[in-house]
Amino acid sequence: MTIQLKHEDLLAVSALLVHASKIDENYSEKEKSLIKSFIKTFAETNANIDNILIEAENIEKNSNQLLNFTNVIKQNSIEFKSLIIKELWKIVLSDKNEDIYESNLIRKVCGLIYFPDKMSGDIKLSLKVNK
Repeated sequence: MTIQLKHEDLLAVSALLVHASKIDENYSEKEKSLIKSFIKTFAETNANIDNILIEAENIEKNSNQLLNFTNVIKQNSIEFKSLIIKELWKIVLSDKNEDIYESNLIRKVCGLIYFPDKMSGDIKLSLKVNK
């Protein structure tokens, strides 16, 4: 799937990924690397990945609502939503320690973007199997 996101949309989704990374109070380099990889996939070719991550971190730090991050996702296709949920699960599972706050966040995001819990569970299982 080759989708390019507008800068502000990329920032919103990246801020959501940052939020997921920080929810367990352990924002690791591995999680930052996963977010940078996501940004690289969806950014314009000449974009500065590090600057986008810094901007997304600032947005996440100054926001207190998931709605700001999820509206962009909700308006897209089920395939795009699936891709974002997969990125969220990659981040949550990256430290091999999924806590209740992380699981609740993904469940909340699924509700906000109208993404089926069953599909989210299938994505999670496929990532665990492929590790």
